[in-house]
Amino acid sequence: KMSPSTDQFGTSFLIPIPLFFAATTCSSATAASGASVLVAVVEGRGLARGEIGMASLNLKCPELVLSQFSDTGAYAKVITKIHIMVPLEILMPDTASEKGKGTKLFSLITENFPGVAFTAIQRKYFNERKGLEYIQQLCAPEYGTVLMEVQAKYYCLAAAAALLKYLEFIQNSVYAGKSLKVSFRGSEQTAMIDSTSAANLELVVNNRDHRSGHTLLGVLNHTKTPGGARRLRSNILEPLVDVDTINIRLDTIQELLCDTELFFDLKSAIARFLDIDQLLSVLVQIPKQETVAEAKITHIIQLKHTLDLVPRLRMALKNGNTALLKAYSASLEDNRFDMILEQIKTVVNEDTTYLKGSLNLRTQKCYAVRPDINEFLDIARRAYTEIVDDIAGLVSQMMEKYSLPMRTSYSTARGFFIQMKLEGGVLPEGKLPPEFIKVTKHKNNYGFTHADLIKMNERCDEALREIFHMSYVVICQLLSTIHEHIHCLYKLSDAVSMLDMLLSLANACTVSDYVRPEFTDTLAIKQGRHPILEKMVGQQPVSNNSFISEGSNFVIITGPNMSGKSTYLKQVALCQVMAQIGSFVPADYASFRVADQIFTRIGVDDDFETNSSTFMLEMKEISYIIHNVSDRSLIIIDELGRGTSAEEGIGICYSVCEFLLSRKAFTLFATHFLEVCQLESLYPNAENQHMEVQHTRSGDTGGESVVYTYLLNQGCSEERHYGLRAAEMTALPSNIIQEAKMIASKVNQQLLAKHHSDPGEKRERAVYKLATRLLQTARNSRLDCDSLRMYLKGLKKQYEAEMLAAGQPASVEPEEE
Repeated sequence: KMSPSTDQFGTSFLIPIPLFFAATTCSSATAASGASVLVAVVEGRGLARGEIGMASLNLKCPELVLSQFSDTGAYAKVITKIHIMVPLEILMPDTASEKGKGTKLFSLITENFPGVAFTAIQRKYFNERKGLEYIQQLCAPEYGTVLMEVQAKYYCLAAAAALLKYLEFIQNSVYAGKSLKVSFRGSEQTAMIDSTSAANLELVVNNRDHRSGHTLLGVLNHTKTPGGARRLRSNILEPLVDVDTINIRLDTIQELLCDTELFFDLKSAIARFLDIDQLLSVLVQIPKQETVAEAKITHIIQLKHTLDLVPRLRMALKNGNTALLKAYSASLEDNRFDMILEQIKTVVNEDTTYLKGSLNLRTQKCYAVRPDINEFLDIARRAYTEIVDDIAGLVSQMMEKYSLPMRTSYSTARGFFIQMKLEGGVLPEGKLPPEFIKVTKHKNNYGFTHADLIKMNERCDEALREIFHMSYVVICQLLSTIHEHIHCLYKLSDAVSMLDMLLSLANACTVSDYVRPEFTDTLAIKQGRHPILEKMVGQQPVSNNSFISEGSNFVIITGPNMSGKSTYLKQVALCQVMAQIGSFVPADYASFRVADQIFTRIGVDDDFETNSSTFMLEMKEISYIIHNVSDRSLIIIDELGRGTSAEEGIGICYSVCEFLLSRKAFTLFATHFLEVCQLESLYPNAENQHMEVQHTRSGDTGGESVVYTYLLNQGCSEERHYGLRAAEMTALPSNIIQEAKMIASKVNQQLLAKHHSDPGEKRERAVYKLATRLLQTARNSRLDCDSLRMYLKGLKKQYEAEMLAAGQPASVEPEEE
């Protein structure tokens, strides 16, 4: 069975429904959202269970992406990777989805992606030998080294075999030999941000309004091409972990900011490019039957338009000095671009270009092929021209006959029709003459046609069909001669999308005051700001400092409701993501340790109306963090244990904190349980900070009000009963509030009586802090001798003060100048 379909590039193809493919779930949700990625997933069996092979291909971008990695029982890596792809359809072996015997991976995928079409394919099509043969046949020469990477990756090869076989049936076409970009991406090349964390941080989708641009992608996205936008989104969801690559991007952005002429030249050159990936996806396919001729002519016009822009991009890149710009400049010197363009110009008119507007593009397609190549084509075009002249003449006659301001218009749906605008005039007898039919009216604008005009449109369409068919034959001959060189466009696609993304990141720096980040073993941000909040309010929000090092890698943040804890936590994580994609960050100074994973556990407890967090959700999210945390992770936890009793909540907080304190991961932990602050006296790498508030008393009423400063300070919050202050903002009766305050005060006095601080622990903490600061200075300091001496003296004074506070004067050697 075959069902017709059309892609966004105008290519019609037939979708067969082969008997050996059994679609188990199908939804139009993903199709409506513009999803176009097909992904095949297979898992090892027996002792190899947990070894995952994946292959994906975007129908709008001819790149086959292969992945193979080991995953945990929760399959977090698989789910995260599929979330990033936004798949149209997921393929798995039928053995994984047998009734009553479905694997855990199958269950998790169907549970996490309920709106995605799922197709079970017979296991025999997941054949690693066939997969390797496919890649050897289809891989473009520039990407041949991928064969060395994947020849022993049996599971991703098996997934590739099933995917390419299935695509052959869907597209009813095969890919031309040596035409596909094939890449292997292991899980260690990028930082992992799970889908929950991506949603919590609003990286690409706003939680309150999915159409809103108040996301990190919305802040940074000033791209001009679809490829650039896709690349930026992909980088935000999968930030880099290689510092050298990040610094190369930062060097380029810095040059673009310093050299405004280079910035505007590149921006102007990039803005005129079409979606090269989508163009490539149709050019590298060989249809099994004749496709719509008109679409193929459009493709060749788009290809010529794209190649015509290459010299301008080359010229702009010649002024670049960074390694990245020089590399792209060298790649675009490939003479195959000029060779393809010259071959196209032997067939296609030199002044043919891609124009927007249905009539403009139709005219371009009609006259795309040069005259004197096909005699019958020239005759058909003369006939078409005569018909168009006749249409113009008919409209002129009608205009003179009725003395009305008529003009010829064109639309794809109606063809040629008559349009008229009456500026305050009145129609004779209040209506149009009866020979005008199919009348539409909007205010003073009329649209209508005529019986003779309808016949002329039919003749026009018939002439065009002949023109397009004969042009199609010529175009196909041209494509067969340039097919072997077409894969050089992958270089152009890569250059345009990367340059577009970097120009976008540079543009974001000009809109706001951003600074270039450094990469050390410390997270240090001076006067950092929340990038999304900064865009929303239109002015600089309150800025805060952040400092996390190996010596104090666990920061406990306390403070009243609505004091800014959640915003601050998200701010740190967003700045980390920005730095790792190669962007400047909103701060006066910023240093980061590269994070291989970013975890978040963020509640919505402070929002009375949208509260949706539950204790079980908290436990699932914290369990995921504990099972997957590494020593180079960044962990953001905002509220834990709030969904159960106070005793159990404090107990869970303590045990989770103690587990994370034993790891080297950087953790920011916001809580309302002030008892957790005692961890600072037990663990030298724990540090208390709080959001400061100020109290003001009204001179008239004597009532006290709270002023939120949104400033982060050292130490535990001294605020008490701030939950009761939040309760006062609701409609609770005042007598209930007063009694609650009295009971809370008594409980608090009992807790303070039990709390004591051991001087010995204070001394140990002072020694530990001094040692870690000295190690950090030895590893990262770039200070000159005099500045370093001053810094060390300051460390010494701080150490002496802390030892004195602990009841023991510090024993230090006399200073040597």
